Amino acid sequence: MRPGAATVGAVHATALLLGLAGLAGTLWQGVAEPGNALAFGALVALGELARWGAHPGEREPAPLAAAGALAYALLGNAAGTATTHGVLQTLAVTVAGGLAGIVPHIARGRGPDRDHLARRILTVAFAALCFQPLYNSGAVAGHLDPGPPYALFLLLVLVLTGLCDAVLAALLLRARTAYPYGPLLRDELRALLGIGSAVCATGVVMALGVAAAGLWALPVLAVPLLLTQVSFRRYTAVRTVNRQTIASLARATEIAGCTPPGHARRVAALSTAVGRELGLGGTDLTVLEYAALMHDIGQLSLVDPVAGGATALLPAEEQRRIALLGGEVVRMTGVPAAVALVVERQADPYREQPVPARIVRAVNAYDDLAGEGAATALEALERLRLGTARDYHPEVVACLARVLARGGRPGMTSVPTG
Repeated sequence: MRPGAATVGAVHATALLLGLAGLAGTLWQGVAEPGNALAFGALVALGELARWGAHPGEREPAPLAAAGALAYALLGNAAGTATTHGVLQTLAVTVAGGLAGIVPHIARGRGPDRDHLARRILTVAFAALCFQPLYNSGAVAGHLDPGPPYALFLLLVLVLTGLCDAVLAALLLRARTAYPYGPLLRDELRALLGIGSAVCATGVVMALGVAAAGLWALPVLAVPLLLTQVSFRRYTAVRTVNRQTIASLARATEIAGCTPPGHARRVAALSTAVGRELGLGGTDLTVLEYAALMHDIGQLSLVDPVAGGATALLPAEEQRRIALLGGEVVRMTGVPAAVALVVERQADPYREQPVPARIVRAVNAYDDLAGEGAATALEALERLRLGTARDYHPEVVACLARVLARGGRPGMTSVPTG
């Protein structure tokens, strides 16, 4: 068993045990405030149903369900009446509502990601443990006046909950991909400023709204997050189309016979893995992926094609000319200027290159030189090591070697970029 598999299994097992404990405890003690439990359970189920059409790589495909579960974890009173549902019932409602909402997806063979479900249970448990015991014991009411101090306390709990979720998400990605933990955590924390902040804010507003106006506040407050989810999904769809368009442009060199089939895709996948290993994330990783896909597009401007499409075997002047032609072509496609810069700088001496260009050059050379056999791949890596005086950055080559040692050539678990 891989070490990462043990970590993933431990997280999933912990979430499962907490969920079962919540259901068992609630069945044993009975349901407190059934109306509240039914309303929030229905909201969680609706949020799970609303994940129809979710795109791969979405960090939170069911934000309404997450916000509803967090709101129930932070619910201290409803319409002025104190609640007593506690931590176990919070978990039970989250699990029951989630199961009710994912059954249609499972029936269609589109079950939700188990990592998302585990994180949902664990983060809701964390929020409930931070809030419910303090509120039910009277500590919150005794030290905080209703109004801004109480709202700030809820926000503090949600900030801690968001940090908990980011730590868990990065931990699971680290276990599945073996990428460095620091950059993964940084990406997750950055994502909290996007859909994560909307989920947390809606959770607080729902808890405060139900406390002031009762359960009638739930449908009113759910609408803005549903609209946000639709807008965010459209934005994700646009980004997906952009990536597909760039991938199609990159295939033009293969269709024209300038490069071997799958070369651009392999270079992009391996470059992204090396970028993760070096600590790149967010926009930098997206630029690296796009540039790696389009790194050979300058060959379309050549009168005589390069034999086998292997630019790594050409003289430095010819590599530089092809890179400059590629930069001009990329600029005409409307792709961001940062991508064109990486494409045209990929043939420079590594001391003059930005980090993405160093990665693209080394990975492209490796794919040009490596064959299907392990011996040929090792020979290609050794040639890169011999070229670290001028052509290939030593740290990039070392990271490439580590990535190859872990997973071989691309086909690795994908991680959302940007």
